[in-house]
Amino acid sequence: MSTETFEFQVEARQLLQLMIHSVYSNKDVFLRELVSNASDALDKLRLEKLWDDSLDADVSDLHIEIDVDKDARTLTVRDNGIGMSYDEVGRLIGTIANSGTAKFLQELKEAKDAAGEEGLIGQFGVGFYSGFMVADEVTLLTRRAGESQGTRWSSRGEGTYTLETVDEAPQGTSVTLHLKPADPENQLHDYTSPWKIREIIKRYSDFITWPVRMMPEVSATAAAADEGSENGESAEAPEPETLNSMKALWARPRDEVSDDEYHELYKHIAHDWRDPLETIRLQAEGTFEYQSLLFLPAHAPHDLFTRDFKRGVQLYVKRVFIMDDCEALLPPYLRFVKGVVDAADLSLNVSREILQQDRHIELMRRRLTKKVLSTVKEMKAKDQDRYDTFWREFGTVLKEGLVTDPENRDAVLAVASFASTHHDTEPTTLKQYVERMKDGQEDIYYLTGESRQSIENSPHMEAFRDRGIEVLLLTDAVDEVWADAVGEYEGKKLRSVAKGQIDLDAKDEETPDADREKRAEEYAGLLGWMKEQLGEDIKEVRLSSRLTVSPACVVSDAHDLTPALENMYRAMGQEVPRAKRILELNPDHQLVKGLNQAYKEREDRTELADTAELLHGLAVLAEGGQPKEPARFVKLMADRLERAL
Repeated sequence: MSTETFEFQVEARQLLQLMIHSVYSNKDVFLRELVSNASDALDKLRLEKLWDDSLDADVSDLHIEIDVDKDARTLTVRDNGIGMSYDEVGRLIGTIANSGTAKFLQELKEAKDAAGEEGLIGQFGVGFYSGFMVADEVTLLTRRAGESQGTRWSSRGEGTYTLETVDEAPQGTSVTLHLKPADPENQLHDYTSPWKIREIIKRYSDFITWPVRMMPEVSATAAAADEGSENGESAEAPEPETLNSMKALWARPRDEVSDDEYHELYKHIAHDWRDPLETIRLQAEGTFEYQSLLFLPAHAPHDLFTRDFKRGVQLYVKRVFIMDDCEALLPPYLRFVKGVVDAADLSLNVSREILQQDRHIELMRRRLTKKVLSTVKEMKAKDQDRYDTFWREFGTVLKEGLVTDPENRDAVLAVASFASTHHDTEPTTLKQYVERMKDGQEDIYYLTGESRQSIENSPHMEAFRDRGIEVLLLTDAVDEVWADAVGEYEGKKLRSVAKGQIDLDAKDEETPDADREKRAEEYAGLLGWMKEQLGEDIKEVRLSSRLTVSPACVVSDAHDLTPALENMYRAMGQEVPRAKRILELNPDHQLVKGLNQAYKEREDRTELADTAELLHGLAVLAEGGQPKEPARFVKLMADRLERAL
């Protein structure tokens, strides 16, 4: 048959221009696409041979070959798969978005065969045209399994293509790219270079089912043949090099994979020289199939909390690498998790580089999140040492989920542990805290601060320490946020001991109501006067039931932001109004008693005003804050010390 020339469909012509100039951000993916297409062709032949034993097709050595010719500057990707007929070539390649895979899958599903769920990516769809990014001309030679004649297709990507029937063609399909000159400045590499081909296959196609073999260079083979002939001996052609490992560990049964193999894969993915702390396998079956192999690292990376930290797991589709750091598959608070997710089918954009919004992605994200959290919970129950390592390294970031993921809040709380006054070194869970609560205690108490030592020395802790009431000691910045967001646990409110009115005396039978009322009346004048003296610096002055040693402390109102939280929001660029604090006085402290007596006896209270200001400044310092005017505070303190000498 003579050669015929055809015009591309309008959409195909437009797509060719997009493909050549702007669709793919990384031109290396052309080889990924062609190898993926070849892999699908091999899958299809294997399945058709299973259905039809009479099919005249050789399936003894299904593989993919990559052949380069440096002199001619060609690169050929060849498979011995299902191939295409003359009509199929014209129909599938001349028409965009008609790859044949959709029809093939439909036939499989109508036959109600399990193989219909394999979700092949597509033999010839948009990916085929990616070859024009790196080639001036593309030639395809194909013969469908079971047929005697083949078809040659050729195009320069300029709007037309040619088709001709050929009498001799091997089973399967070969795509030959007549490469453009290398142009490193435009990310156009020398794709006749064996090291570059190895690099691309290792990155994108290392785990596909079929072997990808690189044939020896043409010139080297010819030289070997010539040398053998001169010596009167038959020269042995060099063996082809298999470029991919075909070891998709996530697809193999657990008992066939050693821990060392898992650890090596983790080190390759995470660029970590240490073994992982935990390996997590998950296989989902049904209408949407995927496999995952996730790892919990043993150490937090140094840049875990930086803006540029690369988070997410590697995404594969049918063992073909799609993207690194796929953020859509795990929430930000699990950003330390590394691993692989291999889906049977996903909605991808034209270049397979950006995931479309897809309900499957959300389903995978939810399932993977729950699996990671359940694994940590199991680790906590069965191996306390490993859990302690995990929580020490990643507890801070995991607690972000208490704020950002209400759906899994209970699951995060179940694996969270916190330092508390119950034990000097061993942390506690909220469940254990509740089990230890004293009779009549209604709330879970906590206090935030920069360190355990600073919290334990805080004036706010005095009454709780004296009464033996357990307090959670929270030292991470995120603790300020999640404690407010969570609010309660098993019906018990989470209450900061530095916020609101905490009247522990109300539960103390040794302090009758009448005595409290009498004390309030005794100090009423001083409290009102101090409120006037301190003016805009405070919201209220009142007697404290949380102090037993210190003379005073400052607290936030029940629904106000704490100073630490205010500073956190401002650091993130959010302007929030500065909340006024409440000054609490200890009526049993000698300084407060003396101040009250002096207030009642003196008419000239100038020096007392300075004392009130000093008392407020000391209370601010005691909680780790800074007086409004540090220089004035230092001067007042120096003057007072001088007079005391």
